[in-house]
Amino acid sequence: MRRRGGGRSRGADAQPQALLAAARVHAIELLRRNTGPAGVLAASPSARARKRGYSAIFGRDAAICALGMALSGDHELRRKAALGLTTLAEHQAPNGQIPKFVDVGRREADFWYLGCIDATLWWLIGIALLDAWQLPRGLARTHARAVSRALSWLLAQEHQRFFLLQQNEASDWADIMPRSGFVLYTNTLWYYVKRLYGIAHAAATRTNFNGLFHPFTERLAEYRRGRLLAHYALRKARRRALYLSFVNFSFFGDEGDVFGNLLAILLGLADEQARERTLRALLAARVHEPYPVRVVVRPIARHDSLWRSYMSRHRQNLAWQYHNGGIWPMVGGFWVAALAACGRRELAQAQLLPLARACALGNWRFTEWLHGRTLTMRGMPGQSWNAAAYLLAAHCVSGAAQPFAHPAKRDRLHT
Repeated sequence: MRRRGGGRSRGADAQPQALLAAARVHAIELLRRNTGPAGVLAASPSARARKRGYSAIFGRDAAICALGMALSGDHELRRKAALGLTTLAEHQAPNGQIPKFVDVGRREADFWYLGCIDATLWWLIGIALLDAWQLPRGLARTHARAVSRALSWLLAQEHQRFFLLQQNEASDWADIMPRSGFVLYTNTLWYYVKRLYGIAHAAATRTNFNGLFHPFTERLAEYRRGRLLAHYALRKARRRALYLSFVNFSFFGDEGDVFGNLLAILLGLADEQARERTLRALLAARVHEPYPVRVVVRPIARHDSLWRSYMSRHRQNLAWQYHNGGIWPMVGGFWVAALAACGRRELAQAQLLPLARACALGNWRFTEWLHGRTLTMRGMPGQSWNAAAYLLAAHCVSGAAQPFAHPAKRDRLHT
């Protein structure tokens, strides 16, 4: 099949080291342009961005951007890394939930159709890591009340035997995908939050995570409800090397959620054997070719039992598109970070180059996502978290300490 991506920009044809250096410069410049008094916007300001809601402070975007900005080595970005997290805290719901996004112009917080669960998780991660890096000093103390309320909101959604979070479908970053019940991606973040904040039952969360999302090699705790949940996957799952994308009462997802599997590696849920198994499966599926990384191993097709009619809304989540098989440079940054964290530093360094090329397409467009087959640039240009994820990836291959390796020792903020 002939692939169309709008052609490489002049930047994409540069010599490797020059391209990597240019990517860093352009990433820093983009984040500087997109950062205002309230924090970093999801995408570069434009009429289209305003119409689509991208000229707002998003919970997950702001936290990921905060990490990239903190690791950028740029004084201005480091100084402003926490701005968006503070804006989100100012619009926290009375029950503790952090908004999906805050429209600063309208002074309005949005919490999504069925509730957005991962904005709160990413916000907590951003607060904890920036506080550990003293960017600024005392950040967690300043937001201690907001942190306590956010943790209480999450704990109210935790299953009391599995110690895993439960959620509606279309309620996290993959916001028009049918993942529901116990979701892989969400629970990787929850385990990491538990480690960062000293929340009870973290070990049980990790054990049950592996037993539920990979029942092929791990045994779930002796709880008959769990055995029933695992039964369906044991009978019908096809891609058994990867963690399941979600597990519900009688159905599950084995389309291969790349982001969730990478976070399981990065955030301490996968042991050495599981890390190697997962990486081998992702490499064999070539999710990193030609650009890192395609976010689904095999898209959900219209004839699949998991297909939902809303996935065709605006023709956005058809096969090989958006969260259903599109290529996301932001997730590509976590791909590089995961390779580095597993000791595959040469491969991580090599993968930084196609990640830079993806950002460079369209004269450094930093496009939101690419079609997984044709490579056509899609979504909003000037994506802040693409720039931040590139800076995070570059940090991880530089030989510096891995940002997710050892959660900061923190006082227990919730009992």
